[in-house]
Amino acid sequence: MLIVTPVSSPKPTDASINDVKHYANQPYVFAVSRFQKKKKIDSNMATTMSMRRLMWITADVCVNVNNVRGLGTTASLCRRVPPQGPMPNEDIDVKDLDSLEKYRSYARYIRAAQEASKKPMWWKTYRQYLDAENPNKDVERVDVGLPFRRPSRLQEVRERNRVMAENRRNPELERATRLRTFQIPLDRVKEEWERTNGPYHIQRLAEHYGIYRDLFPMAFFVPRVMMRVSYGEDASTSVHYGNQLPASVAGAPPKVTFEAEEGSLWTLLLTCPDEHLQDGDQEYVHWLVGNIPVSAVASGQEVCHYLPPFPAKGTGFHRFIFILFKQDAAVDYSEDFRLSSCYSLKERTFQTVEFYRKYQDVLTPASLAFFQSQWDESVTSTFHTLLNMKEPVFEYERPSVYHPPQRKFPHRQPLRYLDRYRDGKEHTYGNRY
Repeated sequence: MLIVTPVSSPKPTDASINDVKHYANQPYVFAVSRFQKKKKIDSNMATTMSMRRLMWITADVCVNVNNVRGLGTTASLCRRVPPQGPMPNEDIDVKDLDSLEKYRSYARYIRAAQEASKKPMWWKTYRQYLDAENPNKDVERVDVGLPFRRPSRLQEVRERNRVMAENRRNPELERATRLRTFQIPLDRVKEEWERTNGPYHIQRLAEHYGIYRDLFPMAFFVPRVMMRVSYGEDASTSVHYGNQLPASVAGAPPKVTFEAEEGSLWTLLLTCPDEHLQDGDQEYVHWLVGNIPVSAVASGQEVCHYLPPFPAKGTGFHRFIFILFKQDAAVDYSEDFRLSSCYSLKERTFQTVEFYRKYQDVLTPASLAFFQSQWDESVTSTFHTLLNMKEPVFEYERPSVYHPPQRKFPHRQPLRYLDRYRDGKEHTYGNRY
């Protein structure tokens, strides 16, 4: 924004022609607010720019000039409306920031922010608008996961102090740190993450992708057991927490590993809540293995054999979710058993919440991993060869572009205005205006 101020003569208050000429011939200084620099310009440029700025000056002092009467009305319409209540931080003097009280720690800042968020405000946040539309916002969700007992805080502090003392007494570590050659193995970092913050990060990712909302309504669980799923030896074929994999890569059952204590039994489920072709609330079960001893998935009871992903064309990305349940005892899955040649979508219709309710006395969700996949050429082969059905294709029917009635005299319209109304040929530029 350019601010015009006279150098030698004062700002005129009368809008006569002589004063306008006198005011326009004066040298001006343009103060650029971004760079805070001042420079003089010649009288010719000052004459042109000052006449342009004069209209705004005239509107500000409310002088009676016929040429700028319309601009005076425009200025009144563009006036900023004051807020309906006090704004945050309006009591802070930005010219004296050094006098403000310092938080001096991130914990104090978080505590102050939480206290400020509890105070009633005259405006609504985006989350408050979402909560108003959600009728179940006050219903408390149930934690159906494994119980967790956090270790004593005193023991954690003592262990941390012991490790720090050992590191200070290590001369090789001190030398590597001083020479900036110290390297931390990423495997140890990942192990520490999985042991401490990893389960909660995975829970937040599952919340973000709507895993609990679609599979366990009004319930959730923290994945305490780390499960590793891979469709090949390459790292690009591993399943993490929402990464994208081609459907052609997931043509065969993956390799699943996890840490388990001796004598434990597990159940592995692979389902997709986005694939059902007739009912959006239903799922298709792709793989179900029960009574897995320790972590040997190949030795478990295959209740439902593996079916490759088949996201229909035109439906975007689908979520394919692995859920690992811990069993308290052996489970009889005879009612849910499907033949090895089961390629009927009707028989594979499934609901995770109903499955869990049926066996909730002996099953507990312990881990999850999921990936996203969309249509490719392998899906066509799956529909034709395995499912023995025609491939459904979904297409979006785009509405025709709206054009207002054509004007006989298109004043101040773009040069390509007539391209909207050409007959016989599809217009090219009409949807840009």
